[in-house]
Amino acid sequence: MDINFNKNEDHNKLLASDLKQRLAKIKLGGGEKRIQKHHEKGKLTARERIDYLLDNDSESIEIGAFAGEGMYKEHGGCPSGGVVIKIGYVKGKQCIVVANDATVKAGAWFPITGKKNLRAQEIAIENRLPIIYLVDSAGVYLPMQDEIFPDKEHFGRIFRNNAVMSSMGITQIAAVMGSCVAGGAYLPIMSDEALIVDKTGSIFLAGSYLVKAAIGEAIDNETLGGATTHCEISGVTDYKAKDDKDALDRIKNVMDKIGDFEKAGYNRSESKAPAKDENEIFGILPKARHEQYDMMEIIDRLVDNSEFDEYKAGYGQTIITGYARIDGWAVGIVANQRKIVKSKGAKTKPSEMQFGGVIYSDSADKATRFIANCNQKKIPLVFLQDVTGFMVGSKSEHGGIIKDGAKMVNAVSNSVVPKFTIVVGNSYGAGNYAMCGKAYDPRLIAAWPSAELAVMSGASAAKVLLQIETAALKKKGEEITKEKEEELFNKIKSRYDEQISPYYAAARIWTDAVINPLDTRKWISMGIEAANHAPIEKPFNLGVIQV
Repeated sequence: MDINFNKNEDHNKLLASDLKQRLAKIKLGGGEKRIQKHHEKGKLTARERIDYLLDNDSESIEIGAFAGEGMYKEHGGCPSGGVVIKIGYVKGKQCIVVANDATVKAGAWFPITGKKNLRAQEIAIENRLPIIYLVDSAGVYLPMQDEIFPDKEHFGRIFRNNAVMSSMGITQIAAVMGSCVAGGAYLPIMSDEALIVDKTGSIFLAGSYLVKAAIGEAIDNETLGGATTHCEISGVTDYKAKDDKDALDRIKNVMDKIGDFEKAGYNRSESKAPAKDENEIFGILPKARHEQYDMMEIIDRLVDNSEFDEYKAGYGQTIITGYARIDGWAVGIVANQRKIVKSKGAKTKPSEMQFGGVIYSDSADKATRFIANCNQKKIPLVFLQDVTGFMVGSKSEHGGIIKDGAKMVNAVSNSVVPKFTIVVGNSYGAGNYAMCGKAYDPRLIAAWPSAELAVMSGASAAKVLLQIETAALKKKGEEITKEKEEELFNKIKSRYDEQISPYYAAARIWTDAVINPLDTRKWISMGIEAANHAPIEKPFNLGVIQV
């Protein structure tokens, strides 16, 4: 191990430690005082409910933990989007659980809450996963109702998805464990089965105060829409539970009796740990994002037994393609190679060097063919992103880089096997698209703490924006000294660097999570297991492409 390895290791382990600390803070939801008040009402918190529901000693992954981070400061913030979502196992059956966090603004829905809930339903629909709702919400956050209520991807889409999932035969179970008001009242009733907790759960279109104001009727909330009312009079709910744990136990009993599903049939054999030490990833990944490294060294520490069957090894070398296994699952890997390589492609001279992390015509051509092969063989795809974009300049343009890039984007877009994306480092510009960014429907997309997502790097963007800003100031007659220019550059770069952070992306659900690199195998494995619930329903077809 050299000194650079040790420096890299220290840097990346600090990033992993920072991730752990951020997650610990987020898990407090609205804070310890609000958690205490929640407990005084005899209620478990959202995270406690999920932990009790999921099988002991089983794996789980959290979706959107950083949703809302740094957002809505003028409204007091919205930790984790006010809702906790995990993929895990109940009675051995994989499912997705959505639990409102009533310690955050009484579980009210912010715009990011709606986006996060829709992401959970999207995962359930794509993978035919059972979905369990643990409802405890005051409904739409009224000060921001215009950003959550009326549009296609807003609050109402939730109930549309309830109906669609029901028609698809996807199991939906809802437990009303607190407030469930107004439009939100439709969610549990549009589920297959609905439970309600006595004394703490309530369902109504309008609460007692609004009923009094609207029609003059004086009635208390329990009589209006409590557990006894809905289990014995209205018939709206199916089961009355005495407390949170009783409700969760009843859900376990329902899940225990669900029949098996038709599988997609993805290939899996016995899982084997990588032969090379996974912890060495921290020393291999450079501290500086512009530095070169060999992506094969990362792959060797992610795949079973460190065995990788490389496809077209000598051609298009700035993208690595090949077959491997991750936790026993057969996968096709498409990864950006970050070291400078000698080109052997047909469109370039053998003596020429290619920059690592850049997609060239031959690389795009190879990736397109490989993606097609994986679709032909029904092998899930894993994209490891560390890409600065497509190669620019007259030579690339004359060589048809746009056409070759379009072919790759076409293949990614039309792929019918499940795709999974891990943002290892850079994810810039059209490279993000070609390497299956969020817009290209990966079943799961996660970023390492070392990731950066943007149109271009912070330094490059700051230089472009600086030119624009200085030109505008000069037009106003201002003199731009070297010191003033440096001050402007640092100000612009600082602002831009904040926006390319993996946490900025995760806050807006551009990725599903920021994860420790050592959790990558678990994410991909659980993702493929989820995808195996949903058989492929259409053939792979590239459509019209220019060859």
